[in-house]
Amino acid sequence: MAAELSQLFSPLTIRNVTLKNRIVSTGHDTMMAEDTSPSARTAAYHRARAAGGVGLVITEVAGIHRSSRYTPRMIMATSDDCIPGFRSIADACHEHGCAVFGQLFHPGREIFPKSEDGSALVAYSASAAPNERFHVMPRAMPASLIAEIVSGFADGAERLQQAGFDGAEIVGSHGYLIAQFFNERVNQRADEYGGSRDNRLRLVREVIAAVRARVGDMVIGLRISADELNPDGLRTDEVFEICRALDADGEIDYFSVVTGASTTLGSAVHIVPPMEIEHSQVAPHAAVVRGVVSKPVIATGRTVSPVDAERILVAGQADLCGMTRALISDPEMPNKARDGRLEEIRTCIGCNQACIGHMHMGVPISCIQYPESGRELTYSERRPATTRRRVLVVGGGPAGMKAAAVAAERGHQVALYERSPTLGGQANLAATLPGRCEFSGLVINLQREVVAAGVEVMTNVEVTRQLIVDHAPDTVILATGARPYCPPIPGAEGEHVVTAWQVLDDPGRVQGSVVIADWRCDWVGLGVAQKLAIAGHAVRLCVNGTMPGETIQQYVREQMTGALHRLGVEVTPLVRLERIERHAVHFVHTTSGRPVALDGVDAVVLALGHAARNELESALADFDGELKVIGDCLCPRTAEEAVLEGLKAGIAV
Repeated sequence: MAAELSQLFSPLTIRNVTLKNRIVSTGHDTMMAEDTSPSARTAAYHRARAAGGVGLVITEVAGIHRSSRYTPRMIMATSDDCIPGFRSIADACHEHGCAVFGQLFHPGREIFPKSEDGSALVAYSASAAPNERFHVMPRAMPASLIAEIVSGFADGAERLQQAGFDGAEIVGSHGYLIAQFFNERVNQRADEYGGSRDNRLRLVREVIAAVRARVGDMVIGLRISADELNPDGLRTDEVFEICRALDADGEIDYFSVVTGASTTLGSAVHIVPPMEIEHSQVAPHAAVVRGVVSKPVIATGRTVSPVDAERILVAGQADLCGMTRALISDPEMPNKARDGRLEEIRTCIGCNQACIGHMHMGVPISCIQYPESGRELTYSERRPATTRRRVLVVGGGPAGMKAAAVAAERGHQVALYERSPTLGGQANLAATLPGRCEFSGLVINLQREVVAAGVEVMTNVEVTRQLIVDHAPDTVILATGARPYCPPIPGAEGEHVVTAWQVLDDPGRVQGSVVIADWRCDWVGLGVAQKLAIAGHAVRLCVNGTMPGETIQQYVREQMTGALHRLGVEVTPLVRLERIERHAVHFVHTTSGRPVALDGVDAVVLALGHAARNELESALADFDGELKVIGDCLCPRTAEEAVLEGLKAGIAV
């Protein structure tokens, strides 16, 4: 064990459960349930983190009542059908000396507005106080339903216990049902569950008492937002008093501290904070909670480095650190840190694309850097190649690097050629945007895998058909990427017209007032607009969609659009670029069909997507070896698809 991480790897006892270290995979939706129960895929996912050395796994929210089912793929703890699935998770974790707790949950009004069949759900809350994010007007929960909810929490905890779980975590965070009862601005009840603070705590106290009566000495925890970070949300002073009161009751065994709430777009960003949010931003809040309670405190919020986690523990800000996305990016992170192999850790970059981004799409979560996450049943083992082949990979972006590393790791002789001086491709451009520098971690992590696997790397080489013929490989993997797409727009050839890539490479290419034509509605247009506005330009962002960033993960989009608003960037949605003049740009409104003209323009930036670089593929049409085409040169998409296809290509060779 690395001496500088001694606190992180010290044991901690919570009630009657001793954790081998202070690293926690906190509760997060995986979207891997089958028939509302944990699946074999769910168990394999948690097994990978347990085998990787984590001290505690807390499984995702399990609904405790029929009214709590807020997504079709949600795990439900409302019948004994869930017990075998939970038992498989408990067995998988315990096999590796890892404790496992389960979250018990009701969202209240924080519910997606549509059910599985498309009809609108009935949402319940403390009162008929509307939700801003989902535009839901809930129904005040009647007393009879409150009694069912209390019993549901106890039933769910008992099922976790029967499955072999070590603890149950009651979710009172992020503006969900229990937090709605806490909050006097949401809870307007006139009965015994509203009014005074003790009345507003009545629901959670009844839940805790019912769970304790049902499960005896089992660990019971509470997750709570130290600050909901929205105008009508719970404030820090209120939360600290709530924690103090519940701690004094003596039945809660730990407090799991987060920030933010599902209630508004701005506060929801903090549920899974993107890379623009500072690291470990929850730690100071957790420290204050720790100062008013007697039980252990978990701090969770973008702590991605074991060194940062150690610093939090040593400073006394928390007793444990939630490092969930760090463990999605690298399930082996705890073992690597314990063994002093910090340089081998694949650090989470906070992109949110395949983790919470997948969850919001209703599909199983993964990681753009490590697509093996969430796909453990398919890619958990890297089988050695039965026949060693000569593999030539063309293109050193994310797709090519992943393919080369995986193929070499399996025993093939791999050479990787890149036309530019450095590896990384478009990921290097992304890292130049404001608040996006951590995207360079994708390149650093993949490059480390390439080196560790023994890939021969050649840069500054333009690969031709003749080079491939001379090299005589058994397999060629083309990962030549893409170039900016420039359709035949009248006036686009003007000297004042540049592509987004050109701006990122040399921001000085544009002067004065700038119009950005953004067709793709992703991070490119948003990021370039922010970069130029920070540099002092008057910026107008014109998007061929309903909003900037329409195609990217919502927490990333909301953070970036908030930055644009603060910078005074003018946004025009629903427009298609038609033609460009020297000092004017002409668009067409995509729904009305009417013209939209912008005058006083000094420079135009085109963010119109990408075109595949597939010339070499055409030149190899009669290649008699194995040919694989991956990433943007197959079809321009994102780094996620590039790395996943690199993995698949490396395994298929």
